[in-house]
Amino acid sequence: MKAEIAEQPAMLRRIVTDGGADIASVAAEIGRRRHRFVLLAARGTSDHAALYAKYLVEVRLGLPAGLVSPSSMTVYGARPRLTDVLFLAVSQSGGSPDLIDSLTAARECGATTVAVTNNAASALARAAEFSVDVRAGAELAVAATKTYTAELLALYLLLSPLAESGTGALGAEVAALADAADATLALEPGVVEAAARYRFANRLVTTARGFSYPTAREAALKLMETSYLGAQAFSGADLLHGPMAMIDAELPVIAVVTPGPGGQAMVPVLERLRQREADLLVVGGVPESQQGMPVRTLPVVTSGVPEQLQPILEILPLQLLAMHVALERGGDPDAPRGLSKVTETW
Repeated sequence: MKAEIAEQPAMLRRIVTDGGADIASVAAEIGRRRHRFVLLAARGTSDHAALYAKYLVEVRLGLPAGLVSPSSMTVYGARPRLTDVLFLAVSQSGGSPDLIDSLTAARECGATTVAVTNNAASALARAAEFSVDVRAGAELAVAATKTYTAELLALYLLLSPLAESGTGALGAEVAALADAADATLALEPGVVEAAARYRFANRLVTTARGFSYPTAREAALKLMETSYLGAQAFSGADLLHGPMAMIDAELPVIAVVTPGPGGQAMVPVLERLRQREADLLVVGGVPESQQGMPVRTLPVVTSGVPEQLQPILEILPLQLLAMHVALERGGDPDAPRGLSKVTETW
């Protein structure tokens, strides 16, 4: 897991240099069709990448987007009318039967289908009209790390050219990304210190808003599968409702707050967490209006990187945190109990 976390800056560079042209070609083909809606299908870690893509579609493309329930097609046999719909299936292995079957059904129902996967020869890629290879390379650790960030960047490169703003700034937007990833991973000593606080924790909450919300969900999953923590992820807006009642000084909360509108939207959430005396760790930085808060932080280097790409950086210290918490608790993050690398669902 540690080795694959460390590979990510080089991998991000490789996706752009080696795969950028292929992804742009698929984007151009998609752009020639006037889609009215986008549907996304995924499981596990890839589901969080799909949620990230949902924000991209809604914010950058101005199109409605939704996460599908594969069982509606595979278990219940539904066949919705999908003419002029873009259907994106996101999967690391490309081998989950329900994703293959739901994409196949979507194509039969008239959708434009695209598989985004780390296995270009997979059944999912073969079933789709178009496929995008995320080029993460072989991932051996059970806990997905580099395939997640590869999916995020591939989805960004696929969808951004479809935006009204065009592709003019795309190269500049991704140019600083790998360097920022290198700089963020270099801050690992602070992560090690933070991990020690969670050695005896049984429960934990993660929270964020906007483009960072998928990061909160992925962080919770990583902590559950490597450290066996009962981690729950909430949108900051949802946390302000009923779940806030469970927050107290005994419950650790990790809030993802990086620059941009999503981070600013977390200000009232941070204020309420402070009132509840939460054991708070902020990933990114505390907004200027909250600088007096006595909280711990895990910095994320985001200089020159737009908010839409920051989730690729935000997850890096949280991947390290999950690994170090597992080690602090005497576990083996490379051999989480009851899990295998490929999970097949129907």
